[in-house]
Parts: sequence; structure tokens; C-alpha cells
Amino acid sequence: MSIDRSRLSATRRAEQMQVLGTRTYDLVIIGGGVTGAGAALDAVSRGLSVVLVEADDLASGTSSRSGKIFHGGLRYLEQLNFGLVREALLERDLMVERLCPHLVEPEPFLFPFTHHWQRPYVGTGVALYDLFRVTGTRSVPGHRHLSRKAVLAEMPGLRPEGIVGGVQYYDVRVDDARHTMLLARTAASLGAIVVTRARVVALNREAGRVCGVRVYDVETGHHVDISARAVINAAGVWSDEVQALAGRQTISVTAAKGVHLVVPADRINSRTGLIARTRDSVFIIRRWFDYWLMGTTDTAWEFDRDAPLATKADVDYLLGEANRWLRRKLSLDDVVGVYAGLRPLVGRPARTSRGQAGEGGRLSRLFRGRGAGAGASTASLRRDHTVVEAPIGLVTVVGGKYTTYRLMAQDAVDAAARPLRQTLPPSATHRLPLLGAVGFEAMRHQRQSLARESGLAVEWIDHLLGRYGTLTTQLLDLIADEPELGRPLLGAPRYLAAEVVYAVEAEGALHLVDVLARRTRIFMETPDRGTHAAPNVARLMGRVLGWDDDRRAEEIASYRRLVEAERRAAEASSDEKAFETFRTLTLGYSPPR
Repeated sequence: MSIDRSRLSATRRAEQMQVLGTRTYDLVIIGGGVTGAGAALDAVSRGLSVVLVEADDLASGTSSRSGKIFHGGLRYLEQLNFGLVREALLERDLMVERLCPHLVEPEPFLFPFTHHWQRPYVGTGVALYDLFRVTGTRSVPGHRHLSRKAVLAEMPGLRPEGIVGGVQYYDVRVDDARHTMLLARTAASLGAIVVTRARVVALNREAGRVCGVRVYDVETGHHVDISARAVINAAGVWSDEVQALAGRQTISVTAAKGVHLVVPADRINSRTGLIARTRDSVFIIRRWFDYWLMGTTDTAWEFDRDAPLATKADVDYLLGEANRWLRRKLSLDDVVGVYAGLRPLVGRPARTSRGQAGEGGRLSRLFRGRGAGAGASTASLRRDHTVVEAPIGLVTVVGGKYTTYRLMAQDAVDAAARPLRQTLPPSATHRLPLLGAVGFEAMRHQRQSLARESGLAVEWIDHLLGRYGTLTTQLLDLIADEPELGRPLLGAPRYLAAEVVYAVEAEGALHLVDVLARRTRIFMETPDRGTHAAPNVARLMGRVLGWDDDRRAEEIASYRRLVEAERRAAEASSDEKAFETFRTLTLGYSPPR
């Protein structure tokens, strides 16, 4: 019987760790966020042997704490960055039409006008937004102009004072953590080795060339050396730290903190999301299943990059921006969840032999803002991210945005082909659907029959299809074998017990926090942040992973300590006080996140 290589389990991980040091691979990729997982899929689909190592869990950093949207970047039009917008729109539509239709959903956004001059100004930008799209099925609707009456009909919860009209357009919601995990599983299905909780502690070198990595197995405490012909550094906000291991740091990454709030759907009376200007950025309210997400902030984070934290000032700022527009004022009592993530911004030019960043790109804008000369040299293959080849054998990809991860991955693998000294076939990931995508529409049409056969309500089938696509049948098989798994989780009734078991058996979850914060969204969707669900989830995970009573108790205690630390930090008045609070309350915390 053939082995399903896509299934990431603790047993398979242990087997892979035993053999990683026994051969030389074409590529080792450092970082299990969206860019690293995308690079693994790109590389393995071009015929390379690939190992992906992640220090924590898949998507445990920025890729589970994003704005959770594929978008073209409407505000980049104002910066005349037309190339970036067109690329991002193409990628956005690809996700809906081909690559991961089971994980995404087009969502409307309203831009309300408070001055009549905004209609031609903003309207022109939104029209360009639609014009830049590739022609095709147009699965994402286009924009439409609205009168004042129509605006208030779309969003009855909007304060009517000063509203003179608006325009509505669409972008695409995505569950970022699940998307990243399925990227990694799709790469694994083609032969890539994906290992989490494997922290790179050294870059191995031979004759001045990077030839592999030494990793520390966080689960066992052992070290293993992995030989490779090239290494891709896709560590995001930790990219400069990885470069420093090579003794030649050619980039400096600045971590910019973005905070989002989660409020229940009934707190805002609206059929549409909202986008509005702030003093120096934009404020967005977007639908998130049975909730609303509100964000974001954009401030420097100067503390431990493993632990970005929201503060009282962040929460107050976002509530204040929301209350500028809403009839019903929101308060802290309305907030169900709070999360903070870090954006990796390149903080200084990297001098290489590959020329300058594209005109109008993020690097050149940052350098001008910091007083750097127009001739600052860097290596940039796309205008919103940077690829650096230094030292020989190491390729670093950093910057960019979640939406364009596939292009970042493609550029990184293209660059890695040079130290590999071989010609690769062109990237084909634009034609490569993720697991669960092929046949999704047909299975969705069968939702009634699936409900009858499984004994689940149609609403549960819809829920599973929107998270697993055609992999839903694997969860239905679990429930058929053990009907108890078809029951809602105690403490988190929007999820089934089978989802916990599947997260461990197939999705690489090793710890309680992996399930509560990333394989599901319980951490951000329940007022207690999953502490009530934790014992039941630990019981289900422990059955698969062989946890005894002491281990279950340790996992629950560690998770509750993390939740309390983040909750208390969000009451602090500054980043410094928030981090001190968090550090004090999490001393001895395990696992790392």
C-alpha cells in the first residue's frame, strides 16, 4: 500500500529526522511561513530534492497573524506602483479560480465618501483596480458606485453624518494559517521533507560556500547536520539573524507590528466590510466568518520577534478608528480576540552584484525616507521584495506581502538555481492546485448527499468543505469509524472533535497551541481564547500522540499561561511594559509559542 506523503504526523517526523543527515539534498529551506512553504512547493515541483525546516510550527509567525486577505493593494495605486498592483490582482484571482478555492471567499468592501471630490478621485483608482485584472472568469466581482442611500443600505451600522456616497469593491478572504499549512502539505505530497520544531543553529560552510545547516530538534534535544547544495533563507522577520549565522549580514530587517481585533458579527450591522483613511494609513473592517476583523496598526517592534504583543494603546487606537464610523460604539467588552503580527521590512540596502531595487519599490521608498541616496544598491527581482545571494550557496528572500508569496518563492528558487549550477524548468505553481482544491466545486454540489451519508447537518459539511475542500472525505471517514468525533468540541462548538484528531494525524500539529491557534481559529474566536476547550483538545491530541496525564496537564498549563500573558500584556501602556509582563508570566514556557 502506498504511503500518503502529504500527511504530516509525529511518527513520520521522527522517521525523517533519523535520515536527514544521511544524504545531500538540492535545497534546504529555512522557514515554514508562506514564503518558505511556497518555495518548497516551487522547488519540488521543478524536480529538486527539498527539505523545509521550521523552528516552531507551520505559520507560527507572521503567516498566521496577517490581515487574512488576498488583495491587490488598492492604496499602492496612490503610490503609482502599478506593477505591484497588477501582479497582486493576478495572484488574488488565481487563488479563487484555481489554486485554493476551498480556502478563500470574495468579500465586499465599502469606501464611504465624505466629500464629493472623492468620487472621481477614488472611483478612478477603483476602476484601475478592476482594469488591471487579468481577463478570464472574473470570479471576483468588480466595483460599483453607490449613492448615499445605497451606502447606508449596505451598511446600516455606518454613522450617516457627513456621508455623501461611496464605492464598493471586492477582495478575497483567506485563512492564512491553513493556507500555509496546505502549501507545505502539497509540497510534501510531491516529495519535499517538511520538519517543524527544527531550529537552525548554524549554517555549515565549506571553502567559503554554504553547504547545509545544523538544526536543533526542539522535541528531542538532538542536533542533526543536513547537507545541501544550496540554502534558501525564508525566515521572514528572522532573516537577518539567519544571515548572521553565515558571518556576512547583507540585510537588516525591521519588524513592523500590526494588530487586529476580533468582534462578533452582531456588533456591526453591515453586509459589507469597510475601508477608510486614517491620518497616515488606512483602517479596515472585514468580515471573518461569524466575526469582524478590525485593523491594522503599523509601529516598530523592538523586542523579541517570537512574541509580538498588542498593547492597550493599540486596542484603544483601533476601537477609536472604528467608532469614528459606526453608529453603535464599540468598547473593550465587545472584543473577543486580539492578535499581533510582524511585517518584515528591509531596513538598509544590501550591496550585491545584482543591481538596484525596482523604481518605486519598497526598498527605494524606505531608503529615501531614511535619507539614503538614490543609487543605493540591492538585489531585488520584484519591486516589493528582495532576493539576496550572499554568501555563495545562501539565497535570502525577504519583504513582500502575503498575496504575492508565490512570486517571491519563484524568485528565490530561480536565484538558488545559480549555486546549484543547473537549469531548472520554469515554475509551474500557477497551474498547481493545493491539496483539497481539485474537484472542490463538484464536491460542494454534493453537500446534501454528503450530509445524508455522514449523518451531519449540511451546515457542518459546508464548514468542513471551507476548511478542507475535497480532503473533507478523510474527516468523514474518521467520523464513520468513531461517531464520537462528529460531535462539536466542548468549549468551541463551531468545530468538530474530528478536526483535532486530523490536525495531529495529517496536519503536523504537535502541541496544544498548534491546534487552538493555527489548525483552528479557537484562540481568536472565543472570549476565553480557548482555555475552556483546552482540556478536551488535549485529551483528543493525547490519544494520538500517546500523552499521559502529566503531559496533558503540562500542555494545558502552558497554553493557559500563554493566554494569560498575552491578555495581561494587552493591558499594558507600552510595548516595553507589555513585553516585560509577557516575559515574566511565560518564564519556563514550553513550547516556544
